[in-house]
Amino acid sequence: MNAETIARELRGRRSGAGWVAKCLAHADGNPSLSITERDGKLLVKCHAGCSQADVVTALKARGLWPEREQTTPSAAPVIVATYDYRDEAGELLYQVVRYAPKNFKQRRPDGAGGWIWNLHGVRRVLYRLREVLEAPIVFIVEGEKDVETLRDWGFVATTNAGGAEAPWLPQFTATLGGHECILVPDNDRPGWKRAETIARALLGHAARIIVFNDLPPNIKDISDWFAAGHSECELIAILEGVNAV
Repeated sequence: MNAETIARELRGRRSGAGWVAKCLAHADGNPSLSITERDGKLLVKCHAGCSQADVVTALKARGLWPEREQTTPSAAPVIVATYDYRDEAGELLYQVVRYAPKNFKQRRPDGAGGWIWNLHGVRRVLYRLREVLEAPIVFIVEGEKDVETLRDWGFVATTNAGGAEAPWLPQFTATLGGHECILVPDNDRPGWKRAETIARALLGHAARIIVFNDLPPNIKDISDWFAAGHSECELIAILEGVNAV
């Protein structure tokens, strides 16, 4: 059972990175239920005000909610995504590997069809470098998944490998020279600190700097923001009202 299966059973429609459908917990004249998946978990939200518990109960009554799977602490990690970091010519330099349970590792090609699980001596670049170089406006987020979310909504976005604690290198600033940069930090202290560091580094280099600090307290990042039912038009409207640096 996944988001697409539930949405199709409810005759829902695709919306960005998720789905919208009529909520079973109330008499829904207009589709108000958003259905998405994040980190292997189903997320549902009724924008008409039904509680998540009521929505899940209604879905269970229709057989549209997965039974909880039994797992063991010793279950082996599974690769759920890989993110390629490529140079200007499109050649693979290294990968970030995402696992479930949630964990990340980095690796580089060994030249013989295998991998070396470190980045020693490898040139570091921004994620989706070729798209970044061609775009006048670039979003900067904390993780590759958020980059892919923004790409799904039609934006160009980037990040650097390693999360909030990874250093922001001078070559990243040079790459973004002359671009309009929109920073969207994760909604926590490390995320805000990272955004401040990057904004300071970009001063005098970027054509324009905007920091998007409008995530509600219960929203962790831009992927969660879209999953909660927000749209690209809403994001653009908010950004148009933000004072740039």
